[in-house]
Amino acid sequence: MPQHVPAPVKGDTAGSAEPGPPPGRSHDAAPEAAPRGLPGALRPWTVLTWLPLLLAAGLWIASLPSIGFRSMGEYGLLDRLPVIHYLSLLVLTAGFLVSLRRAGTAPWWPALYCAGLLMALKGVPAVLYDSERYPWASKHDAVINHLLANGGLRPNEGLSGNMSAYDQWPGFFTLNGGLVRAFGADSAAAYLNWAPVVLGLLMMPVLVLIYRTFSEDRRLVWTAVWIFQLANWVGQDYLAPQGLAFLLHLAVLAVVVRHFVRPGSAGRLRSRAWLDPAAAAVPPPTRTRQRAVCVVVLVPLIVAVNAVHQLTPVMLCVTLLALNLTRRYRNPGLLTVAGLLMLAWDLTMGRPLFTETLGTLRDSLGELTQNSRAGYAGQLTGAGPELAGRANVLMVLGVAVLAGAALLMRRRLVHSALPLLLASAAPVPLFVVNDYGGEMLFRVYLFALPGAAFFAAAALVPAAGGTGAHRVRPAVRKICAVALPVSLVALLAGFMPSYYGKEQMNYTPPAETALVTRTIDRAPEGALILATTGSFPQALHRYDRLEHWFFAEQELPENVEMLKDPAGYLSTRLPPGTTAYVILTRTQDIYTAGEGLLPPGGFDALTRDLTASPLFHVVERTGHGVVLRYDSP
Repeated sequence: MPQHVPAPVKGDTAGSAEPGPPPGRSHDAAPEAAPRGLPGALRPWTVLTWLPLLLAAGLWIASLPSIGFRSMGEYGLLDRLPVIHYLSLLVLTAGFLVSLRRAGTAPWWPALYCAGLLMALKGVPAVLYDSERYPWASKHDAVINHLLANGGLRPNEGLSGNMSAYDQWPGFFTLNGGLVRAFGADSAAAYLNWAPVVLGLLMMPVLVLIYRTFSEDRRLVWTAVWIFQLANWVGQDYLAPQGLAFLLHLAVLAVVVRHFVRPGSAGRLRSRAWLDPAAAAVPPPTRTRQRAVCVVVLVPLIVAVNAVHQLTPVMLCVTLLALNLTRRYRNPGLLTVAGLLMLAWDLTMGRPLFTETLGTLRDSLGELTQNSRAGYAGQLTGAGPELAGRANVLMVLGVAVLAGAALLMRRRLVHSALPLLLASAAPVPLFVVNDYGGEMLFRVYLFALPGAAFFAAAALVPAAGGTGAHRVRPAVRKICAVALPVSLVALLAGFMPSYYGKEQMNYTPPAETALVTRTIDRAPEGALILATTGSFPQALHRYDRLEHWFFAEQELPENVEMLKDPAGYLSTRLPPGTTAYVILTRTQDIYTAGEGLLPPGGFDALTRDLTASPLFHVVERTGHGVVLRYDSP
């Protein structure tokens, strides 16, 4: 990757910096002493670099047969992962710390460790699960199947289950339809569980590009990538439009921070003597014609963001607006183009949902408490969900504390990386606008995470080199030598319950999926599918032919009232002449309890009352659920 070398600044003296590293060795690489005569692969630091990676891979692979994912309890996968699985993660962390010593001369080692971490953290469902992780991800598979079967989407039709939005932003589904055809797969379910790993691998080089724009210390860069992966527990990287749109958003940001610097805007940031020792020089400025060419190059990316997702174009525009607050990236032309492209899409393909959202702004505008709450209507219940909820909060606070420490301790680095700080803070004001269906909290965290991870790494990795006021004191180095491994292990400990603590509701046995699919396949066109929630497999199978009502997706007090007479509650709200199927499955039971939609025992009481009611007749009952039919009198 090319380095931006600042021009000599008048007033700098030859004695103002330590002698530079010898040719071929970066300033952030530790010297490697080795006995003469040993092959390169057997030198001590080289062995300590590659051996933990192989050992961790061996332990991780050996742990897979012992992972009891089919018998998960209230703690999800946490108590089903064997000890050697956790040991593999610790060995991987230790090897990464060793690899940082050679990050300047052999950056592929920390890169391999980061890729290994991604696989170790998120590869278990991809390798082991015999069904789709996240039951609600099956609705994306349903949209792809609908697209392939019908050769097109219907953006202007009101489809049941809030599915119209997917037809209005079809870019993600069109891409996956092409992938399904290219791979000769039956559906996207064949590779759905690999999405977090694939998207994570694609994000790594983009994050490196962004981080290298603001720091030339490769130790800091790779530590930031590592922290990003540990802190990315939010679960927005499964096979969904948000994951792809976020990747495109980061790609646009990488191009902007590297190729949109205005001439004469860097000021004293051009002086090596003023910069933090780890800071990168400001990229070369570009003239108006060059930036105009870059805008043209970015237009397809920005159009792709708009075609894929509803919220990400808004995040992109507020990020570009934040960058315009700096002299370095004051480019109103790009912001105008991004805003016009977003508006053009919203007023054409996305018009139905756009106008509906505008109608709800009056109620949500300024409601900070409501807009910043998590997606569930009630309180998390159960040991696993409660532990996951606490871990989520601690993870956010941990990353925020580390990033805040860097803002205080490394003010010169913060000043040179101010655009990255502004880009991370830009989405926060959206809490004022809307709750985005209870997901605004998670989306703001996701878009703030790249910058937060960079500054968290800056707090843990002291700068190499420097003289005078820039020199890092030995005491600080000793503190960081302890704080870095402790912090990485603590973040690892927080990631596991945050990501896998509620795994019991994310895994669905294939037999339950088969039960739901059989029921929906035999339902006549226009029939109504009832369920407590849409978070169960194949919930929206044939969504273009059937209607849906997920009757427990409301506030807990309303559901408590509903449970007093569930049969009467449902029957009085069904239109005359309706043929309805009520599908009640194990996954719904776990989800409604864990997310606090129903009180303890509420799902069993609901199932018992509906089964005993003469208004509902049992069609099929298995160990994974029951299907009832309602025929209107």
